[in-house]
Amino acid sequence: MRITRVYTRTGDDGSTRLGGGQRVPKDSLRVRAYGTVDELNSAIGVALALPGGLCERLTHFLPAIQNELFDLGSDLCYVEEDIDKYNPPQIEARHIEHLEMLIDELTKAAGPLEKFVLPGGAGGVAHLHVSRAICRRAEREAIALSRVEGVGEFALQYLNRLADALFVMARYENKMRGIAEPQWNERA
Repeated sequence: MRITRVYTRTGDDGSTRLGGGQRVPKDSLRVRAYGTVDELNSAIGVALALPGGLCERLTHFLPAIQNELFDLGSDLCYVEEDIDKYNPPQIEARHIEHLEMLIDELTKAAGPLEKFVLPGGAGGVAHLHVSRAICRRAEREAIALSRVEGVGEFALQYLNRLADALFVMARYENKMRGIAEPQWNERA
């Protein structure tokens, strides 16, 4: 892909073009779903870019997840009737399996969850929690879309698993930095 000009002026009327060429309102369910996935990708980028960054293990995995989020955005920007015609990158079962393996590995290292934790700890951890919350919103947007139009076979499952992974990554990062997890005080 080569982009020679960022602006086209074609969206000035509040519409945008899907992967298959259809024009839709910028606030359509499909655009909201892949737009929220883009927001999630940006939030992960912030977590990676913070001074002090994240531990080596997460710094290794998160760029791969960012690439998968581009695949998911591509998956979501095509109506199901156009998938076979254009063959865009899509989320596959293997992506979910990788997330599950990562979750299991990091959970073992972080230890069992004994209380609800508050978002916080190290700076990167706070941004991982923001990313998790955005991921849950992306999941809700994709679910809303799936009720009226088809979505990729593994898109919803991926978002669900990724939110879990981001939560476990936040716990793991605090553990690696020796920072106690802020815990919910149900009597506050």
